[in-house]
Amino acid sequence: MAPTFLLVEPSHYDVSYTINPWMTPDAWAKDPAGYERLAKSGFAALVEALRTAGAETIVEPGVAGLPDMVFPANGGIVFDGRALVPHFRFPQRQGETAEFRRIFERLVREGVLNEVLSLPDTVLQEGAGDCLWDQTRGFAWVGYGQRSDEASVALLADLFGIRVEPLRLATEQFYHLDTCFHVLPRGETLYYPPAFDAATNARIEAIVPEAQRIVATEEDARRFCVNAVAFDDQVVMAEPAVDLRGRLEALGYRVTGVPLTPFMMSGGGAYCMTLRLDRVTR
Repeated sequence: MAPTFLLVEPSHYDVSYTINPWMTPDAWAKDPAGYERLAKSGFAALVEALRTAGAETIVEPGVAGLPDMVFPANGGIVFDGRALVPHFRFPQRQGETAEFRRIFERLVREGVLNEVLSLPDTVLQEGAGDCLWDQTRGFAWVGYGQRSDEASVALLADLFGIRVEPLRLATEQFYHLDTCFHVLPRGETLYYPPAFDAATNARIEAIVPEAQRIVATEEDARRFCVNAVAFDDQVVMAEPAVDLRGRLEALGYRVTGVPLTPFMMSGGGAYCMTLRLDRVTR
């Protein structure tokens, strides 16, 4: 069965507010029409790259007033056909919760998903961007400390009946785990150590053997290349530096770079722009 990803069209995407250090509304305002064209062409290129790599895609329309819906990795977590809707920290994104619930409920009616789950009102958790499944080790790496609460870590373990490994995010720049940490299909971990404190880096090193740790450079992180989509032997990411492409290809992966600059201006890359719907934990 081909991996299946949910994406949201950038028909209402712009960069008009600031809720993370990457967001540049002043830059966007200098050429909104030009960036809108680039966003639409970059989105189309991402969809084509995923389909060419062997994935299936479900593309939903955007919603006026919710520009960051284009990042559905924050719109939920889906394991074993069960979709959990998020609670967002910032008011600018809180309207997305109802929209993603609507999408998930329709996908249940269509037989794509089985169930929609809810979080307690008191817990903040911002979707799959802070919950990355490690298919090699059979657990989820769960980020917390910037957008998602520490309390969400144990809650995700209970809701999905899975093992979790918590990783505390130490900087505002890397506010979701997917911006600085990614597990490749054969267990290699691409990550940016400055996003974590010493204790968290030590935890990663204790779990992932040195031979499987791929340390991203500052350039890789700035290009949002850690924020990648990977399945089978395919890696789809924002256009990588030559060195990172070479390191991944040497491991046997086929790397496809996609022009995603308009989305990077809001703090997101390829992983942020997708939500995998078919992930099985058992």
